[in-house]
Amino acid sequence: RFPPNIRKRFFTVRVTEHWHRLPGEVVESPSLEIFESHLDMVLGN
Repeated sequence: RFPPNIRKRFFTVRVTEHWHRLPGEVVESPSLEIFESHLDMVLGN
């Protein structure tokens, strides 16, 4: 049996929360290069 809160530690659950917080222009980037550029701007890098 799994502890009741084990799902919180699943990779997909943790990543999904962050993904939904990203602005639309980042999520809908047409290429990986543009996605990375937008992500850097959003994260302040």
